[in-house]
Amino acid sequence: MKFAGFFFWTTGGRVARNSCYHGAASMAQEKKNLADASATLARGITEALLRERIVPRFVDSYVIENGRHALQVHASNYRDLLTLLQREALLALAARALELVCSEPQPAGRSKPRPMLRRDAAIFRRKFLAALPRQQGWTAGDALEFQSDLQMYEQLIERANFPRRSRKPFEAANHPFVDRCAFLLDSSFMEKARLAASKTLASLEELAVQIVHSADPKENSFRTR
Repeated sequence: MKFAGFFFWTTGGRVARNSCYHGAASMAQEKKNLADASATLARGITEALLRERIVPRFVDSYVIENGRHALQVHASNYRDLLTLLQREALLALAARALELVCSEPQPAGRSKPRPMLRRDAAIFRRKFLAALPRQQGWTAGDALEFQSDLQMYEQLIERANFPRRSRKPFEAANHPFVDRCAFLLDSSFMEKARLAASKTLASLEELAVQIVHSADPKENSFRTR
């Protein structure tokens, strides 16, 4: 399997037949590779979210386009708003990245594209959720709260059967990020805020694809053999 420009391979659940030693060594290496890749993903989404300034641009453009300058009058309130929205963006980005890595079919050499093995997906997710708090500098309580909210995000997306399609310019996405961010940003003008949040969601999902897939199309996915 391969992620973000480096290879790691799984045996598809098959233990090496040479000896118990080789089988144990193979499984240990496999787990290490998954841990390394999950840590890379955690670091990638953390750095990209800050680098691209998606949340500040989201708020700034909303304020300008809708004349809601009062949202930026009080510096402390504005900083608090950015912090809350940044966390929602991280949730949306993590949910989409995990979906791409663990659930969507990926190229597997000459084999038919298929999703990551369920066992590997569970390990990857667990390692990712352990690595992300280290990247963010969270407490144990912060980490547990994020995991709970991420699970809620994923359940709502699955329940809504969120369609991956182009939306009309004045159509808001049916997604927890949109509703939660609109309420946090400007609950007095929910529809306008939902439309703005939908545009930001599209940017986050594009960013997730860029992070997960390598620039080299031959090196753009997890691969199982």
